[in-house]
Amino acid sequence: MNEPFPLIEPTVLAGLLHPDTPAERRPTVLDVRWRLGGPSGRAGFDAGHVPGAVFVDLDAELCGPPGAGGRHPLPDRDALQRVLRAAGVRGDRPVVAYDGGDGMAAARLWWTLRWAGHPDVRVLDGGFPAWERAGRPVEPGGAAARPGDFTVEGGRMPVLDASGAAAMARDGVLVDARTAARFRGETEPVDPVAGRVPGARSVPYADLVEADGRLRSAADLRSTFARAGIATGTATGAYCGSGVTAAHTVLAMTVAGIPDPALYVGSWSEWITDPARPVATGDPDGDGTEGERA
Repeated sequence: MNEPFPLIEPTVLAGLLHPDTPAERRPTVLDVRWRLGGPSGRAGFDAGHVPGAVFVDLDAELCGPPGAGGRHPLPDRDALQRVLRAAGVRGDRPVVAYDGGDGMAAARLWWTLRWAGHPDVRVLDGGFPAWERAGRPVEPGGAAARPGDFTVEGGRMPVLDASGAAAMARDGVLVDARTAARFRGETEPVDPVAGRVPGARSVPYADLVEADGRLRSAADLRSTFARAGIATGTATGAYCGSGVTAAHTVLAMTVAGIPDPALYVGSWSEWITDPARPVATGDPDGDGTEGERA
């Protein structure tokens, strides 16, 4: 089955939301505005959102509790199903996710829904700011969604655990989506240990987007990933601090036509929970220390 292109433009979304659009083609729109460290994006949603959209909280509803599995682990399947059905998600209707414009939270929701088995999920490229710039209507407040019927299956997208990430870094290409300074271990503003998974390659989030947060063209993305060593047939995966920015990298890989990129959901925040796991620091092309605990 051919999967739909994972991005959608404001004009196309507006057309799908028109009252004349057949119900089976009219998407469920999910607002997942989020910022690392909070506060919740709910206030922004209440102030104005895409008409008919429903707010979902990435931290509280779309991920499991932080702990040994990282800061944003996979959620309990039954709990996720309850959240998605309460938001109106149906198995036979498309879903469009959007966020505050950087694409990260929307990409994690896209990935989570695809992992759960939903066949038709897209990200509004540029998020809510792109919708506003296009002059599309904005609706304040909120309303209860008509309950959905989506059944969470799970396991429908490639997932890496820590041992799988280590193997990917050794035998394929494991992309680190964090800033170059965090990749080198020069700074770590979020997690208690600085550094990277040994063998990983740096492709920061900023290399994949335009200034307004929209994804670069598929051709540009292919060139960027090629510089990291990703070629036809290369096994690929991505990680970041907690699997949110890396979900955006998986989205970008998908747009670029890279088949079956895997997400290390636990990412760096899980990797460092085991002191036996090695940590690399420095410049891998210079004086980096691959495989040493920082």
